[in-house]
Amino acid sequence: MESKAVKIKKVALHMPGLESPYRIPTSTSLVLRGNFMLMISMITWAAGFPAADYLLHHGWGSLLIINMRYILVIGVLLPLWIFVDGPRAVLDADWIRGLWVGGISFGFGAYLLIVAQYLTDPVLVAIIAAAMPIAATTIEVFYKERVLKWWFFWGLVFTVFGGVIAAGQAQAASFSLGILLAVIATFLFAWGSHATVRSFPKLTTLGRMTITFSGGFVAVVLAAAISLLLGHELFPVRSVTLYDLGMISIYSFSAIMISQYFWLRGVERLGIALASFHINTAPFYVMLFLLVLGSAWSWTQAIGASFVAFGVLLAQLRR
Repeated sequence: MESKAVKIKKVALHMPGLESPYRIPTSTSLVLRGNFMLMISMITWAAGFPAADYLLHHGWGSLLIINMRYILVIGVLLPLWIFVDGPRAVLDADWIRGLWVGGISFGFGAYLLIVAQYLTDPVLVAIIAAAMPIAATTIEVFYKERVLKWWFFWGLVFTVFGGVIAAGQAQAASFSLGILLAVIATFLFAWGSHATVRSFPKLTTLGRMTITFSGGFVAVVLAAAISLLLGHELFPVRSVTLYDLGMISIYSFSAIMISQYFWLRGVERLGIALASFHINTAPFYVMLFLLVLGSAWSWTQAIGASFVAFGVLLAQLRR
């Protein structure tokens, strides 16, 4: 008769990416809650793409958008963390590690993603981000949590091919640079999510997202300061409207704060590779938001997204 501890250990060995501090989904209800949280995360994240697209094409520069987003989010999260978990939890946290992880992934990575969107379009960036399971799987291979199989390579091929189809009407220069930046940003976000859960096991989800977002905030403020010193324009050339403020609020509170909270809760329960499956739904949600705003349906992007989805599925087959 096996002990309960031995049974739990065997479950963990057959579920890569779910070792401590990830929670092992031993019940159907836990798995369902994790997937439901990830679905909320993707819907709220997708809402930020059209909002950012509007700001980018109405006088807002990439650095200004990123800085305003972090000012609003940190202004809410830091006091909330102190109130919920107490000052001692904030003071005892590993701030050096948090600033490092957040600065690289959620600071530099977020900036690359919005620049990629400016060079392409919101649906295309969402389609590229849908390949995040491949990035997450690569990270698990690097940390020896997954053994690489031949189907991973073919999944990557289909994913890249789908991206090429989706961007068929884009200008070559913008497409090439935009795709590259989006891919780098996707890998950075996958690494940052993995590191956030693993590096701060004693923190609550609120603490984890606050400490790493603080690192992102420091990174983008430094980038803005350097840009100003170099003589670049940072502020919009026209007056800011209430509609602008509404869009930056959606991009801040929906696409980063609410989305990240539910994303980390899902990663805690399912692991980064399994959680990243839900990224595949982002292009669908983005296209729905754009349709509501009056955009036309794009069969080119839809076909490209289907290739990406097939590639991602193929890359994660278990045999």
